[in-house]
Amino acid sequence: QVQLVESGGGLVQPGGSLRLSCAASRSIGTIIVMGWYRQAPGKQREVVATVTSGGSTNYADSVKDRFTISRDNAKNTVYLQMNNLKPEDTAVYYCYARLLYNNDRWGQGTQVTVSS
Repeated sequence: QVQLVESGGGLVQPGGSLRLSCAASRSIGTIIVMGWYRQAPGKQREVVATVTSGGSTNYADSVKDRFTISRDNAKNTVYLQMNNLKPEDTAVYYCYARLLYNNDRWGQGTQVTVSS
């Protein structure tokens, strides 16, 4: 049932860095796209970054100069390197996978808090 597992969240000071990891189980099936979304209290969930199986990436404007998404296809794992973190980056970050036939999978989320 748990097919995407996130790790790496935590508390960091402004300007600091964190690296999030998301491991997909082998039973998840064929993954077309993996990515990261985030949701702050009282706000809608928004896309942060995505990466296709072929390596094409896309970023939200708010993070494109600070975050880097990458993937390890052999490990079925996607990463999000977050640098120069700002308080407005505070949110629950969710791993996402788009499978064949428009099937989506979501991780449980990991909390990222940026505060001095």
